[in-house]
Amino acid sequence: MKKIFYLMRHGQTLFNLRKKIQGACDSPLTELGIKQAQAAGEYFKNIELDYAYSSTSERSSDTLELIIGSDAQYTRMKGLKEMNFGTFEGESEDLNPKDLEVFETFFLGYGGESREQVKERMVKTCTEIMEKEGHNTVLAVSHAGACFNFLSHWQDPLTELKKGFPNCCIFKFEYENGKFTLLETIRNAAI
Repeated sequence: MKKIFYLMRHGQTLFNLRKKIQGACDSPLTELGIKQAQAAGEYFKNIELDYAYSSTSERSSDTLELIIGSDAQYTRMKGLKEMNFGTFEGESEDLNPKDLEVFETFFLGYGGESREQVKERMVKTCTEIMEKEGHNTVLAVSHAGACFNFLSHWQDPLTELKKGFPNCCIFKFEYENGKFTLLETIRNAAI
């Protein structure tokens, strides 16, 4: 049976605005981030979600609550969290390696994760979510790096990356027989 899985990046945060590396650490949504999440809520208004998930980061759970309502039930999962950048957390994004090959394992030496570790964690978590009974249409709010690494397991992510992974970007996947297929990327749901 084909199922639909929406994987979404959180709204803009203070660290996004200040161009700071934000992985395991957290910062609050900005006014724009709140508006982006509310706009994404309009996108989901007529979509009946069976379940909703977010990473354990407040920026993700706050985004999700703005979409589905603060009284709605959802589950926070560590498996959906952003890549850990170790001692680079909170530092300038200018320090990120520009070469994807170098980026692959760069942060391991600084107490962080590799891209492969994030990819494996995300694939395992999202597959477990979609294999649960009654999970036919699901929304999970995560992070840019986590979404990128998840997508890289199923296809070359560079085409999508070149178009941008803006805050509140929504990746709509079809899930069937243990495989996720990207159907579309919604970049204009948010402001």
